[in-house]
Amino acid sequence: MTFVDMPILQMLMLAILFFAVLVEIKTGGLGAGIMLGLVAAGVFWGSQYVKGLASLYEIGMFLVGILCIIVELLSPTVGLLAGVGVAALLYSVVLSLGGDVNALAAMLISFVAAILAFFLIVNRLPSSRLWSKVVLRDQSTSSRGYVSAVQDDALVGVVGTVLTELRPSGSADLAGRPVDVISEGAFLEKGARVRVISVNGSRVVVRREG
Repeated sequence: MTFVDMPILQMLMLAILFFAVLVEIKTGGLGAGIMLGLVAAGVFWGSQYVKGLASLYEIGMFLVGILCIIVELLSPTVGLLAGVGVAALLYSVVLSLGGDVNALAAMLISFVAAILAFFLIVNRLPSSRLWSKVVLRDQSTSSRGYVSAVQDDALVGVVGTVLTELRPSGSADLAGRPVDVISEGAFLEKGARVRVISVNGSRVVVRREG
């Protein structure tokens, strides 16, 4: 069977199946896509098995993939099981479609269609722990406590006292506050008088004064 002869029903069931898996990963197994996925899987694998195009091995691989995704949803792992599960799903589908280039093309088209449909509703679905692992949602904003290094040019020329030994980095009292500094290269003992000679971001360079 060539790609052009692939029944539209098979590709439609695959697209629905992939869509259901994506929905379950996004929602954390709330059941939003379970029934839809079960119906699509039943129609697809049933038709393939009756036609002799799928064996119990392919169906078993598919079930193993589903099981891995379910375990991932329920356990605090790093996402490895989900990756194994998705790989098992795709592998079983390709084998059931013939295991050739035409099978890969059909699966790819179905998968792309599922992704397009999924992204139409993704923002309306609740997010699971697994989804949070897949998609980086936090942003480095000042409201969340993230600040970039602020360059304080006013420190240039300020004279202060070394609070810790500079080997060559350490801390110095500059303008009445402790500041992380680095010496120009020489070792400076605690209590030494220093002058700031340059500031580059958070890098404050000092030199012995006098």
